[in-house]
Amino acid sequence: MAKRIKTTYPGVYYREGKRAGTGNAIEKIYYIVFKKDGKTHEEKVGRQFQDNMTPARAARIRTERLENKRKSRKEIREEQARKAASTIGKLWEAFYEAKQTNKSIKDDYYRWKAYLEKDFAKKEPSELVTLDIDRLRRKLTKKDLAPATVKQAVVLLKRILNFSVQRGLSTAIDPSRLHFEMPKVNNLKTEDLSSEQLNSLLKVLHESANRQVANLMLMALYTGMRRGELFRLQWSHVDFKRNFITLKDPKGGVDQKIPLNQAARQVLKEHERTDSDYVFPGAKGGERKDCRRATAIIKKEAGLPKDFRPIHGLRHVYASMLASSGKVDLYTLQKLMTHKSSAMTQRYAHLRDEALQRASDVAGDIFDGLGEDEKSKS
Repeated sequence: MAKRIKTTYPGVYYREGKRAGTGNAIEKIYYIVFKKDGKTHEEKVGRQFQDNMTPARAARIRTERLENKRKSRKEIREEQARKAASTIGKLWEAFYEAKQTNKSIKDDYYRWKAYLEKDFAKKEPSELVTLDIDRLRRKLTKKDLAPATVKQAVVLLKRILNFSVQRGLSTAIDPSRLHFEMPKVNNLKTEDLSSEQLNSLLKVLHESANRQVANLMLMALYTGMRRGELFRLQWSHVDFKRNFITLKDPKGGVDQKIPLNQAARQVLKEHERTDSDYVFPGAKGGERKDCRRATAIIKKEAGLPKDFRPIHGLRHVYASMLASSGKVDLYTLQKLMTHKSSAMTQRYAHLRDEALQRASDVAGDIFDGLGEDEKSKS
């Protein structure tokens, strides 16, 4: 940090910094220091040229701050933000701008547009009551939306309000007076395909003219990778020599490696490379953002169930096949699925138990056969 330089005015100093938009030109940035209510306050008051700030003016501001005749720059900005955020729609805009680095922000944008904007954009925070939240939940439920979808919409509204309180954007919101009743969600849905359905899907995938999406779906089936992991997959993440795939920025946040099996290796070896770094690039060679339209067409051609999710469902099929083989223990399956805890992997435990039971029945059949042989000898 630049050196603090005193002025002839008590409690006023400046630091030298680059003047915006002028290359290497230097200007003074003024600060004031004062004690108030037993606490020492240090505040930036302005720049020499940009704010036309001088030591004398800074000293006057210091006096006004001491006499409670002037608010700090921070308080002024917060007050302006509160005035600007007069509706929930404005609060959403602030939320959206602040959360651009969140992986879920695109989904949040869709949920706002589809489920919240019409009823809440023009509503003032002070007008919001629990009944509004109940009406939202009932309205979305009547549309036959999945309970998880309804819950995500209600949760987004709650997140917007909490964000606004945390950032001081609205003093009219009191989350404690609002009750957010959430629909009950069964998060343990495990999608699977019969052998006939799987064979039909494989036939469509191998014959599809859209090789980008068809191969993406094959990779989901052969590796259990998540949609986002496939969208972010770059050729540099694939180690054909050691047969590993590096998952960059996965759901758990920490980069991980999964084995590259022969089926997945063959898909990538035959996959057309473009000028893009991405294996399954989107528009203009950048990271793919969506493939729902293409996967919906493939799902329909294969005759798959309407509620089957083409990418995430194939991840479940991958895990189910491994679990039901009886050859993969749940700890290994957890590592292959990159689950952070064993709780998520437990949904496949019954499949493994069924496989073990079948294996046990084979042993029983063998012993029964031996018993029959002994009886025939006697």
